Amino acid sequence: MTPDLAPGLVDLQVNGIGDIDLVDADPDAWGEVGRTLLAHGVTAYCPTFVTAPLDAYAPALDRAAAAQVAASAAGDQASILGVHLEGPFLGDAPGAHRAELVRSVDVGWLDGLLVGHPGLVRLVTLAPEADPGLDATRMLAAAGVVVALGHSRAAYDDVMAAVAAGASVVTHLFNAMGPLDAREPGLVGAALIDPRLTPTVIADLVHVHPAAVRVALGAAGGTVIVSDSVACIGDVRARDGAARLPDGALAGATTLLDAALQNLVRSGVDREFAVHAATTGPAEVLGVVDDGARVALDPDTLEVQAVWLGGEQVAGPPMTGR
Repeated sequence: MTPDLAPGLVDLQVNGIGDIDLVDADPDAWGEVGRTLLAHGVTAYCPTFVTAPLDAYAPALDRAAAAQVAASAAGDQASILGVHLEGPFLGDAPGAHRAELVRSVDVGWLDGLLVGHPGLVRLVTLAPEADPGLDATRMLAAAGVVVALGHSRAAYDDVMAAVAAGASVVTHLFNAMGPLDAREPGLVGAALIDPRLTPTVIADLVHVHPAAVRVALGAAGGTVIVSDSVACIGDVRARDGAARLPDGALAGATTLLDAALQNLVRSGVDREFAVHAATTGPAEVLGVVDDGARVALDPDTLEVQAVWLGGEQVAGPPMTGR
């Protein structure tokens, strides 16, 4: 049976894989992650750095910049679109982030980080309550950085103010945020009804119930899926289908984006809609144009059979044509 061809998968939230945490990975480990993602059909991604002391970010960004150059030169790795900073400017729903390191926005520090690493930071997740004057939201949006709202219990009106200031994404809808309430719809309600917001959702079917995933996919601004893959090291262990802390709390996912895509279709989501949520949709969030990367997907299972970069097949058994 002829495989289906699709644009390459694009993952906006990859913290790590296996025993590799990208925040402190060495060049060999970065290469291993890039090759692993490519084998799973992910042709481009955003390495994601979570809440940490402020002085930890610049060295991590230096390593990411070097890895970005190396991946481009290697030709056998997923390309690095830019870094996703998920924290430390979060709110009252830190989730697995270290609560003692969560803080209000330091606009001067953030501006200095962007100046010191031009074009590298592409996506920043923050909470409206951590940016009370919305100065950081406006500064990031003006600099061309995509602002995502997450890890927040902000009221609906405060979310709307952040959207007016330039926020355009909601990070892992339903997870680490206040619930949808009849009298206070909050971030969830805003994400579902405002066409200016594109929510992401973790589709490992552990973080979000399949029925809630389908609700998320009906958001007015379109929805994209992310893996939120994390390293299973230290206190974080793979258990019951996800990465968990010792008390069982979710710390992230172990499912990569190809399996998340397959989950959508098995849950009854239209195939074309699901593929868009894993490929063109996340690319559009960052304003990335089609670079010609393609994947061959099994027409029945959506398993990745082959991958092309720049017109050259780089994964899977030899196939002719694209």
